[in-house]
Amino acid sequence: MPISFQYHYYYYIIVLLAISLRADGTQLILVNNCKENVWPGILGNAGQDSPKEGGFLLPSGEEAEIQVPSGWSGRIWGRQGCIFDDKTGRGSCETGDCAGLLQCKGIGGALPATLVEMTLGTSQNPLHFYDVSLVDGFNLPVSMRAVGGSGECGVAACEADLNGVCPVALVLERNGKVVGCKSACLGARTHRYCCSGEYANPDKCKPTLFARIFKAACPQAYSYAYDHSSALKTCKAPRYSITFCPPKP
Repeated sequence: MPISFQYHYYYYIIVLLAISLRADGTQLILVNNCKENVWPGILGNAGQDSPKEGGFLLPSGEEAEIQVPSGWSGRIWGRQGCIFDDKTGRGSCETGDCAGLLQCKGIGGALPATLVEMTLGTSQNPLHFYDVSLVDGFNLPVSMRAVGGSGECGVAACEADLNGVCPVALVLERNGKVVGCKSACLGARTHRYCCSGEYANPDKCKPTLFARIFKAACPQAYSYAYDHSSALKTCKAPRYSITFCPPKP
């Protein structure tokens, strides 16, 4: 086989392999539109891997691509105000901290935190489900939208800065600055506000005053546990954009 032909042969094999791998999964494009750096945290659900070892630095104005396998489910959140040691990868974040680690490696983020949640489809059941949740509180605006795709493909988002309208009882401060807003569940820790115990059903668990404040500011996000009608989105798309501090519509 001539060298030039051999080279092109293997080149096309590699390209085809890359395409096949990309087709068997979903691409997530993480964009930092905030004025400050963000450290995304990533946690796969039980039995699922956490891409990028669960966390990394995403400088202001930059983006990163993550390929997740078919059927992946998990959550992504933004950490802010982080300081990590370059050698050990240990440190802390003002919000969303995962045990002081740069790479969360299976550890969830400290609350309150705005969560992007998703359950991605398979070749047998290709429909994707995704949402932005304020059930565990808020720390920064974020959105998830499809790039291409078919179906309803709505935008899941909390594009407002809830820290500015957070009720005093739910405020999280660091060094005199409001960096997060707790959910009613996190603040009160009662069955009524957490939709647990005797309130663990949609007939008894209704939106509280605090949930209505969240919903008014962020109508495209979950405001409490049973807020399904307008918060959960469905789509069939090869890639999705997850934007921290998305532009306001």
